[in-house]
Amino acid sequence: MNAWRDEYEQLLFLQDRSIGFKAIVAIHNTRLGPALGGCRIRQYASDKEAVEDALRLARSMTYKSALAGVPYGGGKAVILDSPEAGPREALFRTLGKHIQKLQGQYITGMDLGSTVADMDTVLEETAFVTDVSGSLGAVGDLTAKMTAYGVCLGIQASLKRLFGSESLLHRSVAVQGLGKVGYHLCRYLKDAGARLTVADIDAGRVRMAAKEFGASVARPEHIVSAPCDVLAPCALGGVLDDGAIGRLNCRIVAGAANNQLAEERHGSKLQKRGILYAPDYVINAGGIIVTASELSGGDAAEAKRNVESIYRTLFSIYDLAEAQGIPTSLAADRLAESLFRY
Repeated sequence: MNAWRDEYEQLLFLQDRSIGFKAIVAIHNTRLGPALGGCRIRQYASDKEAVEDALRLARSMTYKSALAGVPYGGGKAVILDSPEAGPREALFRTLGKHIQKLQGQYITGMDLGSTVADMDTVLEETAFVTDVSGSLGAVGDLTAKMTAYGVCLGIQASLKRLFGSESLLHRSVAVQGLGKVGYHLCRYLKDAGARLTVADIDAGRVRMAAKEFGASVARPEHIVSAPCDVLAPCALGGVLDDGAIGRLNCRIVAGAANNQLAEERHGSKLQKRGILYAPDYVINAGGIIVTASELSGGDAAEAKRNVESIYRTLFSIYDLAEAQGIPTSLAADRLAESLFRY
């Protein structure tokens, strides 16, 4: 997918030199409702890389919301972290002021690098924010747990599709990335009887997972080629490029990371290799489903029930892909576009 070729409603460049604040807000599509998508804060190699990240993430949020059946469009904010950046509270307060100017066109929340405390700071400037203290998404880390739960269900749906049984007993799963979602996913998988191989750049997290789940350990650069039934990418995006796809030693790719395909054409490469791909924005929709439940006044039980729809949605995508002879990534796009473009 080339983000620059898609249609976006707004792309905002925000700056306050007095505090070293630089941020980007991308709003992709609001046909189904206000743009919803978290704010990430991280260091980027260049401003162009930050823009591309915001655009890709905003687009995937539109598709994710459509297929999750929630009344929102897609948006994303990224704050460019750097040695010149001012105090964290000042950065998020400034972001909140800019979001307020959008008057509800964009609603933010937690994402990579941001916290509940950051969202509390944004709340001081605007009501268009989720994942604040005491909210459904912040209570007991429910967003991460439900994202992992949805991924586990998606893995089971994929196993059912490929092998005729959704059972994880004795199935091997390689989990790339042991952040909040990846670690919760390991717990769900282990409880269901799976054999785990894990990798992360944080050696401490790896040791914890090896001890708690009896997981085998792979080096981060080797995890994509680990022999397994399922590879679950749960770190940063773009992991499925030409080189990685050529080294895959799995039958299914199903994980929590956003934008796993480095380019749109890599969905076809997976199909040609006979590897079943669970489109990332479908399988990792648990977080936005929790947020939508929060915004509508629902509770955790309702959110969990809604997350369980991911299983059925994946089967619809697999059926469409088979019927049309197309990659599952393209089938997901077509199904989503039928909901928000027409």
